[in-house]
Amino acid sequence: MVTTLDDAKRMAIGTKLADMAEVQKLIISIEQSLMAACNDSEIRERLQDMIRDDQKNMGVLETVIVQYGVKGEPKKTTQEMVQKVQQLMQGSELSLYEKFAQFELLKHGQTMSGLLIHKCAQVVGADVEAAITPLNTVNFENRAHQEQLKGVLEVIGVRELTGKEAEQGIWARVQDAMAALTGVAGSVVSRTDDEMTIQNLIRMDHQKVNVLFGQIASSDDPQKIQEYFGQIYKDLTVHSEAEEQIVYPTVRPFYGENDTQELYDEQAEMKVMLDNIKSMSPSSPEFKQQVNRLKEAVMDHVRQEESTMFAAIGNNCSHEQQKQWQLNLKMQKQNCKIG
Repeated sequence: MVTTLDDAKRMAIGTKLADMAEVQKLIISIEQSLMAACNDSEIRERLQDMIRDDQKNMGVLETVIVQYGVKGEPKKTTQEMVQKVQQLMQGSELSLYEKFAQFELLKHGQTMSGLLIHKCAQVVGADVEAAITPLNTVNFENRAHQEQLKGVLEVIGVRELTGKEAEQGIWARVQDAMAALTGVAGSVVSRTDDEMTIQNLIRMDHQKVNVLFGQIASSDDPQKIQEYFGQIYKDLTVHSEAEEQIVYPTVRPFYGENDTQELYDEQAEMKVMLDNIKSMSPSSPEFKQQVNRLKEAVMDHVRQEESTMFAAIGNNCSHEQQKQWQLNLKMQKQNCKIG
């Protein structure tokens, strides 16, 4: 049995990611119900934009969960909270302002969850940071939505309490804050799951395993070395099986029979090396030597995929095909079983 990094800390992050995914579904549902309940065209337009962002962010979260590789389940308390909030939002007990206020609090909680996971990743391991990088997009857009919702609450609150329109100065200040926020992190905004291609997803796997190789090289603790190797074993096994099921059969017609077969053969060799290392003691001098041999083989394989194979995909597949393809690969990885 191979040891993996599914320890308490990493399982806790996996659970928190599952909680975020559960809440993200709730957020989209609430936005749709608020759209139906609100007659203000400007607010409806903003809600429509939020729905579009949050549907993309749902895809980003799913990508992060798959790339992280430690699958968790949402806590019972999270599931119960989601159910209660849904009932509250669908009922008539709350005014429209109160519903938007509850929604803003939910957005705030989602923002803090994303930032918490990011900070925990910095503490737990560089490979975790590499796996959850796309979460930055979700964190940014949730923060941006909070700024927009402040203006919405001002407008709706003044209407409900006075029957009059709010001064637009506050709304304008929110727009200014949004513009400033976009200027600070504008490059992050564009990196949505809608733009994630098959090459991006494969490259993320490559980056993560390279980080793990570096962690083995810098450690003298046999237990940690075994854990890092266990994660490499798990990640490379899932990655190779997904590629062999989804990627290689698709590229074969335009990448060429010989080049595609070479990729299959290289992965078969790497699987043998993984199993050989798995049977060794991490405290033996030979363990790191064999890991270095594996790293060399993996990096040679990576260079071929990221140069000639990626170029062939770019030249022969549309952007829409590449996006659909990464969804298929992500699903295959999610369903892959180890051992």
